Amino acid sequence: MRVILAHKFFRLTGGAELFFLETGRVLAENGHDVAYFSTTHPENIPTPWNKYFIDPPAYDSQSLVSRLDSMRHIIYSQKAKLSFAKLIRDFKPDVIHAFGIFTHLTPSILEAAHDADVPVVMSCNDYKHICPNYKIYDGQRLCEDCKGGRFYKATLKRCCKGSFSFSLASTLEAYIHEKKQVYDTLVDLYLFASEFMLEKTKEFWPTKNVQYEILKNPFNAKQYQPVYQGNYALYFGRIICEKGVDHIISAAKDISIPIKIVGDGPDFQKLYDEVVRHNLSHIEFLGPLWGEDMNQILYGSRFVIVPSIWHENFPYVIFQAFAAGKPVVGSFRGGIPELVGTDRGLLFEPNNDGELAGQLKSMWHDVDGCRRMGKLARDYVVTQFSDKIFYKSLLSKYKAVIV
Repeated sequence: MRVILAHKFFRLTGGAELFFLETGRVLAENGHDVAYFSTTHPENIPTPWNKYFIDPPAYDSQSLVSRLDSMRHIIYSQKAKLSFAKLIRDFKPDVIHAFGIFTHLTPSILEAAHDADVPVVMSCNDYKHICPNYKIYDGQRLCEDCKGGRFYKATLKRCCKGSFSFSLASTLEAYIHEKKQVYDTLVDLYLFASEFMLEKTKEFWPTKNVQYEILKNPFNAKQYQPVYQGNYALYFGRIICEKGVDHIISAAKDISIPIKIVGDGPDFQKLYDEVVRHNLSHIEFLGPLWGEDMNQILYGSRFVIVPSIWHENFPYVIFQAFAAGKPVVGSFRGGIPELVGTDRGLLFEPNNDGELAGQLKSMWHDVDGCRRMGKLARDYVVTQFSDKIFYKSLLSKYKAVIV
């Protein structure tokens, strides 16, 4: 089988990119021919397919003219369509697997696939297909104001990057894609990693006649050594409002558990200053860490905190925690409860800092229970997210759309 994988980035920036690249790895290791379509970037992974890649839109440019010109291309990119059509002609795929294509590649590439009569499956790792700002979170609270096609709400709230112009462009993008029936006619099968995202999509699309399936993300747990003990609680990831790191700080004011925070982001300095101001000496900010440095910090933890206040899909930090034998204290948001379950950690209401503090204390003081949950977590990710299981599921999805 010959497969084209399309995603906006061809470098590792987060969980969505890891899923995209891991899908290609698994397919190639099982004997399939895989081609890629993405955007150019100096840090891209080397690939012979980069001759088909397009330049990303310059919507962050300091030039107003460049930004305005880019706004046209984030809605519909003729350049992407033409380049993708050439890749289809040259590679002759049996199926196309689209991932995060909006803004950078745009659904114009789906039109190219439709014109060439090649079936398309799309993995949705965020909420862009139903929400102009990707998150159904407006920066302050969970938000479904655009449900029912009321995309103008995004412009009124300026919820896309906090920018009026970008919010307006995202609003127009949503209306145009709806008008062109992008979601109804250009994708043969939608794939979701979590039951939550699938059900939320159905809520937003009650009248669309589309096909849905679950495809759980692959994860190579054997890269990690399980260590069923530790001396601190750990958060690692982006330090940004929707990740809920501020709730860790608030909860920690009432407890003395040692907590390490790994990562960087727009809220780093604000939260660091708050820790200093309140003399929370049991909280330590380590900044961003990667690779083996990150692994060593993970191995030294007793459990991992995932306090997101937006509806995360299937955060890879949970897979990493589980693979290292660490249970998770996670919020009741998105796909997090599906992963944590009832025996791989503890859950809390994300806006209840008192409940978070209580769950942190319970996990910290129950050393035997923490170790037991860590072993169950490790077993879960090894047995349920292996390459073999993922490949079998993925192949069945592809075969379902190939006529």
